[in-house]
Amino acid sequence: MVVGWDWTPEQVDRLFHALADATRRDIAMATFESPRSVSELARRYPMSFAAVQKHVAVLAAAGIVTKQRHGREVLVTGDIDAFRRAVALLAEYEAMWRRRLDRFETVLDEDEGE
Repeated sequence: MVVGWDWTPEQVDRLFHALADATRRDIAMATFESPRSVSELARRYPMSFAAVQKHVAVLAAAGIVTKQRHGREVLVTGDIDAFRRAVALLAEYEAMWRRRLDRFETVLDEDEGE
Protein backbone atom coordinates (compact mmCIF):
# COMPACT_ATOMS: atom_id res chain seq x y z
CA MET A 1 0.00 0.00 0.00
CA VAL A 2 1.25 3.46 -0.89
CA VAL A 3 0.85 5.81 2.03
CA GLY A 4 3.29 8.60 1.16
CA TRP A 5 5.21 10.91 3.45
CA ASP A 6 7.29 7.87 4.40
CA TRP A 7 4.53 6.62 6.69
CA THR A 8 4.61 3.01 7.76
CA PRO A 9 1.30 1.16 8.02
CA GLU A 10 1.78 1.14 11.81
CA GLN A 11 2.15 4.94 11.90
CA VAL A 12 -1.01 5.34 9.82
CA ASP A 13 -2.86 3.00 12.20
CA ARG A 14 -1.69 5.01 15.23
CA LEU A 15 -2.71 8.26 13.57
CA PHE A 16 -6.22 7.15 12.67
CA HIS A 17 -6.69 5.43 16.02
CA ALA A 18 -5.69 8.64 17.81
CA LEU A 19 -8.07 10.77 15.75
CA ALA A 20 -10.95 8.29 16.00
CA ASP A 21 -11.87 9.45 19.51
CA ALA A 22 -13.73 12.74 20.14
CA THR A 23 -11.92 13.40 23.42
CA ARG A 24 -8.53 12.96 21.79
CA ARG A 25 -9.52 15.27 18.93
CA ASP A 26 -10.62 17.85 21.50
CA ILE A 27 -7.36 17.51 23.42
CA ALA A 28 -5.41 17.96 20.19
CA MET A 29 -7.37 21.09 19.28
CA ALA A 30 -6.82 22.55 22.76
CA THR A 31 -3.08 21.92 22.57
CA PHE A 32 -2.86 23.47 19.10
CA GLU A 33 -4.07 26.72 20.71
CA SER A 34 -1.44 26.66 23.46
CA PRO A 35 0.52 24.16 25.53
CA ARG A 36 -1.60 22.66 28.32
CA SER A 37 -0.66 20.72 31.40
CA VAL A 38 -2.18 17.28 31.76
CA SER A 39 -3.84 18.56 34.95
CA GLU A 40 -5.46 21.42 33.05
CA LEU A 41 -6.65 19.03 30.36
CA ALA A 42 -8.04 16.64 32.96
CA ARG A 43 -10.23 19.39 34.43
CA ARG A 44 -11.98 19.74 31.06
CA TYR A 45 -13.39 16.21 31.00
CA PRO A 46 -15.65 14.11 33.23
CA MET A 47 -13.04 11.37 33.58
CA SER A 48 -10.10 10.51 35.75
CA PHE A 49 -6.69 12.10 35.46
CA ALA A 50 -5.32 8.68 34.49
CA ALA A 51 -7.83 8.41 31.62
CA VAL A 52 -6.73 11.78 30.27
CA GLN A 53 -3.09 10.71 30.60
CA LYS A 54 -3.90 7.66 28.48
CA HIS A 55 -5.55 9.82 25.82
CA VAL A 56 -2.49 12.07 25.76
CA ALA A 57 -0.22 9.01 25.46
CA VAL A 58 -2.18 7.80 22.41
CA LEU A 59 -1.88 11.25 20.81
CA ALA A 60 1.85 11.35 21.59
CA ALA A 61 2.41 7.88 20.11
CA ALA A 62 0.74 9.12 16.93
CA GLY A 63 2.97 12.20 16.88
CA ILE A 64 0.04 14.63 17.16
CA VAL A 65 1.25 16.05 20.48
CA THR A 66 4.51 16.18 22.34
CA LYS A 67 4.96 16.01 26.10
CA GLN A 68 7.61 17.93 27.98
CA ARG A 69 8.24 18.02 31.69
CA HIS A 70 8.17 21.56 33.04
CA GLY A 71 8.90 21.43 36.74
CA ARG A 72 6.25 19.24 38.37
CA GLU A 73 3.93 19.45 35.39
CA VAL A 74 3.91 17.75 32.04
CA LEU A 75 3.06 20.19 29.28
CA VAL A 76 1.32 18.88 26.19
CA THR A 77 1.86 20.75 22.94
CA GLY A 78 0.02 20.03 19.72
CA ASP A 79 2.08 19.52 16.58
CA ILE A 80 0.10 21.23 13.84
CA ASP A 81 2.54 19.89 11.22
CA ALA A 82 1.57 16.34 12.19
CA PHE A 83 -2.08 17.29 11.71
CA ARG A 84 -1.23 18.76 8.29
CA ARG A 85 0.53 15.52 7.35
CA ALA A 86 -2.65 13.66 8.32
CA VAL A 87 -4.69 15.94 6.05
CA ALA A 88 -2.21 15.36 3.22
CA LEU A 89 -2.41 11.61 3.81
CA LEU A 90 -6.20 11.73 3.58
CA ALA A 91 -5.87 13.73 0.35
CA GLU A 92 -3.62 10.96 -1.03
CA TYR A 93 -6.24 8.37 -0.16
CA GLU A 94 -8.93 10.47 -1.82
CA ALA A 95 -6.84 10.83 -4.98
CA MET A 96 -6.23 7.07 -5.05
CA TRP A 97 -9.95 6.32 -4.79
CA ARG A 98 -10.80 8.91 -7.43
CA ARG A 99 -8.33 7.25 -9.84
CA ARG A 100 -9.90 3.86 -9.12
CA LEU A 101 -13.39 5.22 -9.74
CA ASP A 102 -12.22 6.85 -12.98
CA ARG A 103 -10.80 3.50 -14.15
CA PHE A 104 -14.03 1.77 -13.14
CA GLU A 105 -16.03 4.31 -15.16
CA THR A 106 -13.78 3.65 -18.16
CA VAL A 107 -14.40 -0.09 -17.89
CA LEU A 108 -18.15 0.48 -17.70
CA ASP A 109 -18.04 2.77 -20.73
CA GLU A 110 -16.10 0.11 -22.67
CA ASP A 111 -18.67 -2.55 -21.72
CA GLU A 112 -21.51 -0.32 -22.93
CA GLY A 113 -19.78 0.06 -26.30
CA GLU A 114 -19.61 -3.65 -26.91
